[in-house]
Amino acid sequence: MQVRVECYAGYKGAERPLRFFLEGNEYMVLEVLDQWYGPDDTYFKVRASDENIYILRYTPSAGAERWTLESFGSSRR
Repeated sequence: MQVRVECYAGYKGAERPLRFFLEGNEYMVLEVLDQWYGPDDTYFKVRASDENIYILRYTPSAGAERWTLESFGSSRR
């Protein structure tokens, strides 16, 4: 699922997500729990302002970067 993400952009470009928008809702990234790299992508496991866990994938490409939601985990028990 494609999402819109606002990032901290340092000297390497989009370095980490700060907030994202999904189905008309805004979520602040409270904490980046993990980050790893694939051959063409960077993945971020984040805890959002709704206290749930999301895995976001960043795919840089020539002219148009792309963010997708790869996984969602509810923190509610």
